[in-house]
Amino acid sequence: MGISCDDEDVVIIQQGKSPGDPTVVTVNCPDEPGLGCDLCRIVLQFGLCISKGDFTTDGRWCYIVLWVVPNESSMKVDWDSLKERLLSACPSSCFYKVYLNIQTSAPSPSPVYLLKFWCFDQRGSLHDVTKVLCELEILIQRVKVMPTPDGRVLDLFFITDCLDLLHTQERRDHICEHLMAALGEYCITCEVQLAGPEYESLQGNYSLPSAIAEELFSYLPTDDKASSKALSPSSATLKNTSIMVDNTLSPVHTLLKIQCVDQKGLFYDILRTSKDCNIQISYGRFSSTVKGIRNLELFIQHKDGKKILDPERQVALCSRLKEQMLHPLRVIVANKGPDTELLVANPVELSGKGRPLVFHDVTLALKKLGLSIFLAEIVRHATQDCQWEVYRFLLDDSREFPLGSTEARNKIEQRVRRTLMGW
Repeated sequence: MGISCDDEDVVIIQQGKSPGDPTVVTVNCPDEPGLGCDLCRIVLQFGLCISKGDFTTDGRWCYIVLWVVPNESSMKVDWDSLKERLLSACPSSCFYKVYLNIQTSAPSPSPVYLLKFWCFDQRGSLHDVTKVLCELEILIQRVKVMPTPDGRVLDLFFITDCLDLLHTQERRDHICEHLMAALGEYCITCEVQLAGPEYESLQGNYSLPSAIAEELFSYLPTDDKASSKALSPSSATLKNTSIMVDNTLSPVHTLLKIQCVDQKGLFYDILRTSKDCNIQISYGRFSSTVKGIRNLELFIQHKDGKKILDPERQVALCSRLKEQMLHPLRVIVANKGPDTELLVANPVELSGKGRPLVFHDVTLALKKLGLSIFLAEIVRHATQDCQWEVYRFLLDDSREFPLGSTEARNKIEQRVRRTLMGW
């Protein structure tokens, strides 16, 4: 590890020599709490899976190597843009900022804009719009989708720009041009403007009906019902999930040995949980998948630099991690009067950030099933110990896919789950 002010040395991306080979992403920069989580979040946002990883830190400097591959249904990957985004997440490597501890002001949050989009109703159009926005590095903060009796749909996307260029007319026109090209003759109008009071009205927490909230958020790691509803490709998920705590191998670190079923976003989920629990990972290795199973070794400390010796703290940490490996997202199909409602929920980071690409993956699954979306929105819901991002979809019944049967609803749940987990 070393000191450099040359950004070219901070993030290096080496693409595979042959088709199918992973791309190697190397990050060499000053360390800060939660940096690994932030980097994995960006990788996930670009539609990439981490096939294996290796990272180490001495508390001041970190060295991270990630082997990444595109998801089967991922967007186009702009490697130059990925490098810029990773660079922006890294602390400055300049000597005076790191070793003289000069405080820099935190960046102000990006302003929220409203994308107002009128189009003729078409199955899958919501996903087509979402896919374009993701490829353009637009983050979706809130959504309101409202059909009208005359066959049109009004899409209201409250968005922020990873490139911070929405204040320019050129960037706004660029987004509208891509959206209109994606929908072709189905597009009516498209405009982007700074969000007004209508966004503030959506900022509060949404209160789900108690019965729905109980089914969506209740979870116990040893609960057979929870295990059966886990986002797993097989019934062997619980059997293949284990966490071992070892305090004998290192005088200053606690070793976590983790085995679990592989899934999209696994490393992000583990690092997010560690970040929210104030756990510092000094060394970590994520092995390649073998028969669908991952093995991870993490040498960790509490934020005060001490080992995790308290048995109660060990149990709490292991329970939290196991929950994220067995049940990282919640998916149910419920009745809302005569309508069928799909709900998908994911925990929000303590920083306030939600999980990337959930809306993209859910709309992709519904498009593949040939289902029409009558209404969609993203809301926040607070439970006793967590804040959740909840995606609500009212689904339209059709002759091709009647929603009245239990079999049909189970099929929707399974397709959405498998798409979210990359199975």
